Amino acid sequence: MALSKSKPHSKDSEEPKIKTLARNRQAFHEYEILNHWECGMVLTGTETKSLRENPCQIHQAFARFEDGEIWLHGAEIPEYALGHQFNHKPKRTRKLLLHRREIADISQKVIEKGLTLVPLEIYFKNGIAKIQIALAKGKKLHDKRETLKKSEAKREIDRAMKGRKNKDRRSR
Repeated sequence: MALSKSKPHSKDSEEPKIKTLARNRQAFHEYEILNHWECGMVLTGTETKSLRENPCQIHQAFARFEDGEIWLHGAEIPEYALGHQFNHKPKRTRKLLLHRREIADISQKVIEKGLTLVPLEIYFKNGIAKIQIALAKGKKLHDKRETLKKSEAKREIDRAMKGRKNKDRRSR
């Protein structure tokens, strides 16, 4: 009788289920991303239900320090259709949840170097709404052009390599 190998049933070994709700693609073009963190958000019930049904927008959003806490400004979560009088304001400020050490570290970098906090992505991770914020430095126009040139060159190289692989497969 052969024994079957099975994986242990623990929460640590399981892959987290991630459902992306919104990405801020413009942030990678406008800013040089230095570091990023995953944080929770304080949401009302109608906001969570709305996120599950409707797309949200974070391309004009930013994070700011106020009284030792980090707040998200400008993110738009549309109203929940069945919310009635208990509905939320679509563009209200939302508190972000991080550890005190992380908040202290981020605030120190923002104050010293003049960097900004930009949201990159909103997603559900194992059913809990999360947001990924990044410490970013604004790009100048010449930096944006240089980034475009590098990405186009990389794309050309990838195309050439892919064409080369296809030729090698056909010649066999």
